[in-house]
Amino acid sequence: MHNKRLVAVACAALLSVPFAAWAQDSEEEATSPFSASFAVTTDYVFRGVSQTDNGPAFQASATYTAPFGVYATVWGSNVDFGEGGPNFEVDYNIGWSKDLSDSWNIDLGINRYTYTNASSGYGDIDYNEYLAKVTWNGPVTVSGLLGYANDYSNSGAEQTYSALEASYDIGESGFSIGASAGYTTIKEEANEWPRRADYYDGSISVSKAFGPATATLGYYDTFGSDASLLRRESDTYKPGVVFTVSVDVP
Repeated sequence: MHNKRLVAVACAALLSVPFAAWAQDSEEEATSPFSASFAVTTDYVFRGVSQTDNGPAFQASATYTAPFGVYATVWGSNVDFGEGGPNFEVDYNIGWSKDLSDSWNIDLGINRYTYTNASSGYGDIDYNEYLAKVTWNGPVTVSGLLGYANDYSNSGAEQTYSALEASYDIGESGFSIGASAGYTTIKEEANEWPRRADYYDGSISVSKAFGPATATLGYYDTFGSDASLLRRESDTYKPGVVFTVSVDVP
């Protein structure tokens, strides 16, 4: 009698193995390739420069990621470039991300910057940028970024951007600290003579995760090369403090 019970239990256990594996596979397959994020910030700062005339912004994005590393993202935010300028920016990004090892990742992509709701006389400032990023994930996460636009803001100018970013997670506290430094070069032909505008940007930040939400307090600045001249022309190049709350779904 006991032997029959042991056989029945063993058969049930063996039969349950494939069903458990199937359930696990189904759960993995059920993971959605779509994700989204929403953010509210006191200032939309892009590479050290305010895009909202030092004012607040609401931002949202949606991303589709294929199993083989190709992804596509749509991202949007309000902007303020002055009287007659556009009110909204919508970016379209497509790229390919690949883990080369447990520590190294490469990410190649192209971003289309588009701006809407400008006055008829403002002009078209949409443009493309080609991006390459390499990331090392160790005790500190470090990334190197290189961007190139052959027709920056639809002006015929060439822009290159290079940056180094680092972040560190403080144990299991949910806190992380970050820092970045970048260099922008804009070169255009004006009156048959080349004209350049170069400057550095830098930032430091501290973040705290609350489940799917993250609160970030950061300080940003532009400096070096033509930064002092650019600051005299526009307050958007001046340093500032930014507070951002973002939520990722899922």
